[in-house]
Amino acid sequence: MNRLVLVLGLALLAGCATVKSSRVRPDYETTDKTRVKRLAVVVQPLPDGRQQLGDLWSLIARRHVNQNRLFLVKANFARSGAPEDTTFKDLCVEGIEGVLWLAPESVQLVGKGVEAGVKAQLVRCSDGGEIWAAEAAGSWNSEDKRYAALTEQYAGELGPEAGPYVAPSFRLLSATLDTLPNPLLNDEDTNEKIELGE
Repeated sequence: MNRLVLVLGLALLAGCATVKSSRVRPDYETTDKTRVKRLAVVVQPLPDGRQQLGDLWSLIARRHVNQNRLFLVKANFARSGAPEDTTFKDLCVEGIEGVLWLAPESVQLVGKGVEAGVKAQLVRCSDGGEIWAAEAAGSWNSEDKRYAALTEQYAGELGPEAGPYVAPSFRLLSATLDTLPNPLLNDEDTNEKIELGE
């Protein structure tokens, strides 16, 4: 029995991102693929109630989507409290066609790692309709050599207190965001994406 507990404990420390669910609206190809390309990211509420962690999550999401999906993320925000309007109309300013909302769940330091979960949703600005949604959770060790440079970068930008959260947050969010569909970009969109340079 002790051996089983030890094995389970080591598995938790090794960590893995579990995407529990992911869905894209069935008419995505005909409705949103060519219309919703430019996004704002919002993290709300703040992970563990901390602005610094919200800023970390929103930056990771913005950069990951810009580098690994075809969307153009133009802005990122981290806000406290529950959102009053889950369509985020206030973020739907000129040039923004959709809002990528990340709602953290149970983000906490545990031993030498972090346990965290997220509910994510992409809504279109025109009517607040859901385009995509996903849920994921897991636990990861904070010290991971594969993410040492990334940890150093974000700790340098946001402060050393962010350091233990970088690798776990990146692993959680990248697994989740990699389930996003890709929009169809025209030549003008492609040039704009290149100019983003993130």
